[in-house]
Amino acid sequence: MNCPSERERLAATFTHPGVAGAYQHRPPYPPEVFGILARLITDRPTTVLDLGAGEGALARPLAGLVDHVDALDISAAMVSAGRRRPGGRQPNLRWVVGPAETARLGGPYALVTAGASLHWMSWPRTLPRLAAAMTANAYLAIVEHGYDHLPWRTELTEIIRRHSCNPGYDPEFSLVHALCGSGLFETAGQAAVIPDPIRQSVPSYVEHFHSTASLARELMPAEDSAAFDREVADLVGPYAVDGLLEMNVVTQLDWGRITVVS
Repeated sequence: MNCPSERERLAATFTHPGVAGAYQHRPPYPPEVFGILARLITDRPTTVLDLGAGEGALARPLAGLVDHVDALDISAAMVSAGRRRPGGRQPNLRWVVGPAETARLGGPYALVTAGASLHWMSWPRTLPRLAAAMTANAYLAIVEHGYDHLPWRTELTEIIRRHSCNPGYDPEFSLVHALCGSGLFETAGQAAVIPDPIRQSVPSYVEHFHSTASLARELMPAEDSAAFDREVADLVGPYAVDGLLEMNVVTQLDWGRITVVS
């Protein structure tokens, strides 16, 4: 993990409108993910907290399957983008702007989800708050997904290392392993979902990197951002057919209990 000051600096990147706009280029979650999440809920009412919701890639589809979803994110720009996305104005979907460490929570929550978000938060401050707001049988479900077995992975990692604004960038970092190793989380189950390959244009694939804190345009000099785009486009271009890349996206779900004392 980054030291708190570095973590907070990078986490603040998600408040930029450009980062929020780039989120639409991230690969989508397959429908099977939402069925798995809905089946994890055993308490009633089926109220869910989506932690670090971004523009609602998890929260918006989940709202159609449960009684209520609170979508919490530190970024007003993300929430604004989420409201404009399909399903962003469902009556049982409440958007909340604020940091997970201090925002007023609702609940009690029968499920808490975190997709590509919890690693930006202070675990000692956030996890006890979550535990106190969850029902007796509620799980914390950590959802991570990304492109799988890319033939250009090694070269891409080197390009990212050269341009990343995150000095602690580690492509092998596992949030679940870090939480379990810290004694903060105990895994109860896991599942992996690999849908049919997706097709994505080269410009869209390049742009999705700018939805991350490590490569946000707002933190990169313009010449560095342009150089990164050129290098990635040149790397993946030979793999494209009619301008489209065909890639597998794997979604990993790990659910369990928070083990800190609230």
